[in-house]
Amino acid sequence: MEGASAPAVRDAGHEIGLHGYSHENPVSLTLEQQRDILDHTYNLLTEFNNGVPPKGSMAPWWETSKEGTALLLEKGIEYDHSNMAHDSQAFYLRDQDLWTKIDYKAKAEAWMKPLVRGKATGLVEIPANWYLDDLPPLMFIKSSPNSHGWVNTRDVEQLWKDMFTYLYREEENFIFPITIHPDVSGRPHVLLMLERFIEWVNTHADVHWVPMIDMANEFRARVARPPAR
Repeated sequence: MEGASAPAVRDAGHEIGLHGYSHENPVSLTLEQQRDILDHTYNLLTEFNNGVPPKGSMAPWWETSKEGTALLLEKGIEYDHSNMAHDSQAFYLRDQDLWTKIDYKAKAEAWMKPLVRGKATGLVEIPANWYLDDLPPLMFIKSSPNSHGWVNTRDVEQLWKDMFTYLYREEENFIFPITIHPDVSGRPHVLLMLERFIEWVNTHADVHWVPMIDMANEFRARVARPPAR
């Protein structure tokens, strides 16, 4: 967000969360850099939002570092939207899983080791989903060899409808986490797709458009936090 659009979004009551400073990849940062960016952006958003601190975070590129969860918890962040252990249900994020990397030069027995599960945390995960992101099919990136940008929006729309139809039929309390970008969904043909899709979703009963913090709070009230391990 920039210019006059940012206050307009805030004043309309929309939730504003953490998303890095310049879309830097957390995996490429040192611990000190990550902490400095988190502190700075947290303070910036709190001041911008009239003293109300951000409650949620979405990692740039949906890339999460090994230190990221602990840093968010230290800051009092209540939910994250970067991980994909489930497509459509909130869950409590587990941190510090360990596994042995495949080494093709070593004997298989050297790396055939079971996953060591990490510790449960109280951070609620609102699942991310690449198939519900507008950017991969609808944005042309000159430097990216697998870039798209000319995908028919009706193909994307039908994919989203099929996913929604299945979840609406099969799951209770499901989340449909669409991710849209201003430089993608701000284009006329994509705006028309969003209008059609939103109008179609609204023909279904018991569907609610809510901020992610409301999703996290509803999940906490319904599902007990797992014991720490």
